[in-house]
Amino acid sequence: MIARSDKEPAPIGRVVATELKPSTPHQFHFWTATETPIGIGAIVRVGAGSTEQGAERLVYGVVTDGFAYSDLATPLHDVVGAEGDPTRAAETPTTRQEIRYWTAAVLRQTPEEPLQPVPLGQVYVADDEDVALALRMDAFLYSATPTAIPVGLYTSAGRDAPVYLDADFLLGPEAAHLNISGVSGLATKTSAVEFLLGSIFAHFPSHKGRIAAVCFNVKGPDLCFLDQPGDLSEEDRHRYQRLGVPAAPFARVRYFAPLKADGVNLNTLRTHADLIGTVEPLTWGLQEVVDYAEVLLNRDDIDAKADAFIDFLRDRVLGRTFDDGFGGTHRVQTFADLDHLFRSIFDGLEITSGGRSDTWRTHHIATMRKVRNRLLNISTRCKGLVTDDGPSSDLPWSEFADRTVYVVDIANVDPLGQDLVFARVVSRLREQLGRRELGVDAIVVFVDELNKYAPGDGSETYVKKMLLDISERGRYLGLVLFGAEQFRSQVHRRVVGNAGTQLFGRMDMDELATPGYQVLSPATKSKLATLPIGELMVRHPHFTQPIFVRFPKPPVLRGRDGVERFPPAADV
Repeated sequence: MIARSDKEPAPIGRVVATELKPSTPHQFHFWTATETPIGIGAIVRVGAGSTEQGAERLVYGVVTDGFAYSDLATPLHDVVGAEGDPTRAAETPTTRQEIRYWTAAVLRQTPEEPLQPVPLGQVYVADDEDVALALRMDAFLYSATPTAIPVGLYTSAGRDAPVYLDADFLLGPEAAHLNISGVSGLATKTSAVEFLLGSIFAHFPSHKGRIAAVCFNVKGPDLCFLDQPGDLSEEDRHRYQRLGVPAAPFARVRYFAPLKADGVNLNTLRTHADLIGTVEPLTWGLQEVVDYAEVLLNRDDIDAKADAFIDFLRDRVLGRTFDDGFGGTHRVQTFADLDHLFRSIFDGLEITSGGRSDTWRTHHIATMRKVRNRLLNISTRCKGLVTDDGPSSDLPWSEFADRTVYVVDIANVDPLGQDLVFARVVSRLREQLGRRELGVDAIVVFVDELNKYAPGDGSETYVKKMLLDISERGRYLGLVLFGAEQFRSQVHRRVVGNAGTQLFGRMDMDELATPGYQVLSPATKSKLATLPIGELMVRHPHFTQPIFVRFPKPPVLRGRDGVERFPPAADV
């Protein structure tokens, strides 16, 4: 446990309670001198700790607002005192009394019972031990089986105290999932997830088993160079050392990408001669598409009849010798075989009934035409991912390795194909985690642009229902969702609401004006709107109030830098 210095620091202020602004068990006010090291987001302690009579009540709080006061009743008094000349205001013989007046939200009280209003007392800047106690990190940081995962450094008031998350509440089973919001390009959402994954791999408790991560690269080269070292400053290296996280790229990364339409070249930006050998093809056939045909069929133009016909194809037709009823025998294994079957059925109906019959084995011809169009459309729009010939390749199911990142690069795939890849991969992860056949005990799934896959409005798509199911029940299986988006207010409430840990980078003022941010003070929202790159606001079940932390730059090569250092090779 962190030892407190024997020499008690000098107080910086004192709690003040008035009739208009009294102290409560959840909030208090204090004043300080003009020059003070604290600001919005600083953690303070009320009380000096132990006394000769025993332990006194200690209160830990985080500053949420600040004001400056002088002895002036109105601005006009200052004008009169300077005789109307603002240049003479600094020459007045008497210096006006000025104080800083702060509002703080209570993080923790000791003892916790009985819960009482904050007493009048002296206020101190929190040291490292105070930060750990204030954020209730002592419960999982100093236990016999620690579950602490470093998330960043608390750097307010001149300190650099490590801040930890509880693995039981980040990765399950108590709670799970992480959501990160912020302005595109300035909130460093992807960088924060890359750092946090490295921190998890370094500190995931051994008694909780093995862990891996599956990351979907949905835009540009963001996640294409996780195994290549990036440039770090001395300040970043100091932060890595302070947090106990290795300042090195991921040791084990496996890349998967579909083929282009030519069926030869990989559809990824990681095609440099030195790197292309580490990318494995991701190709599927008719069976994989039909198994997840619900992704292709939206509820606006499909019904239970179409679902029944798809089930018929899946159970009675695919991979079997099938008689179409008109004298033809088919074995459907590819999209070309399926198209031939449909043509035989339509031609047979036309010949035998002269066009008067509109059903085949209880299935209406209009339903069959609709399903045919949808299935054959995916083979055209996602050519390369979906193939008609050759063996299909997939992720290494049942062989997932501990502390390994699996990157599925679908940045250049049609949006319908992206939905299909996401649905199939996550469904297989869920199934095999349930049967304990995946090779790891927990899997982190990182999805960027979450407002595209789980929007707060619009129709109920298959992918949205899957994300809702993961957010509500995934923690029991060890399936953890790390989601990132620019506008949190546009993501489905149940997806973000079930995220046990929430990170906020620099936010847009219009987004902060939405109802979801009304619990934050005006000063906190103003700070969120101007956060520098590398600083985040963290909400976690152990933290009763949001906390600001800084995290170091990820030790991997950024996407745009990687493209410059490893330019993609020309197509074969």
